[in-house]
Amino acid sequence: MRFQGAGPVYLKGPALMNKNSAILHGLPSALSAQLFCRAARRHLQDGGALFVAGDPGGGCYRLEQGVLKVVITSPWGQERILSLLGPGEIVGELSMIDGLPRSSSIFAVRDCTLSFISREQFVECTKQHPEIYRYLTNVLAARLRETNAEVAADSFLTVKERLARTLLELGELLGEADEAGRVVIRHQIKLNDLAALAGVARENASRVMGDWKRRQVVTQAEGYYRLDAETLERSLETGAPAHLRAGQSALAVI
Repeated sequence: MRFQGAGPVYLKGPALMNKNSAILHGLPSALSAQLFCRAARRHLQDGGALFVAGDPGGGCYRLEQGVLKVVITSPWGQERILSLLGPGEIVGELSMIDGLPRSSSIFAVRDCTLSFISREQFVECTKQHPEIYRYLTNVLAARLRETNAEVAADSFLTVKERLARTLLELGELLGEADEAGRVVIRHQIKLNDLAALAGVARENASRVMGDWKRRQVVTQAEGYYRLDAETLERSLETGAPAHLRAGQSALAVI
């Protein structure tokens, strides 16, 4: 994970934001073109809900522009961000396959443009191209492996390692390099959201972030985080098992 130049740096596939987490993402280009050839365009403003858990699953969306977050909420109101998604991701596909309500909520982190296809369109396309189902079987098996990796990350990574991994991933998706060589995350992120994305308690996240700010590993100005990415990467290289470092695990159940 490296940040170069002064332009925006986009996600290449890190842990909590792995493109492989979407079942239909990576569908062979010819099949993907068939599936979305009659898609309708939708627009979603920053902060808006694409859908929430429990909503009917009438179709799926491909993100063309913007950033989305995938969220689950406990019965007592505690929120956990499962992943952040960039352009090219597909969301809502599970409900299209099984016909059940949405299992998580999707919100815009930035203004978004999406392509929408209905469940009826999907069924029609799979009748013409049954090889889509063979592809889905392989992807579902891969998702089970990814889930195991994420459980392991929750079990073995320290709070500091989880936060370092999350900040690096946010930098990949939302950041750009400044003149001083630091990564600036051009989006205001609340500590609660950062803790939820890392899967740690807010109090623990506050303690670690306070230490990093004193050491200038992470600074904050105008609500934006600035990261010393090399120091954060070293904390993962020395502390985390190789298979749990950024880019090695994923979990995004949509």
